[in-house]
Amino acid sequence: MKKFRCEVCDYIYDPEEGDPDSGIAPGTAFENIPDDWACPICGVSKEDFVPVD
Repeated sequence: MKKFRCEVCDYIYDPEEGDPDSGIAPGTAFENIPDDWACPICGVSKEDFVPVD
């Protein structure tokens, strides 16, 4: 599973860690996060994330 980076604040979403504080369980692929999820650091939407190579 790919990691994704927030273009605004550089937060990295790591699917192995998930985002437990926002209810996203470890092992959740970025594509499977609900569309209303927001960056836990700066609050932007999933649209502002890009894949990390």
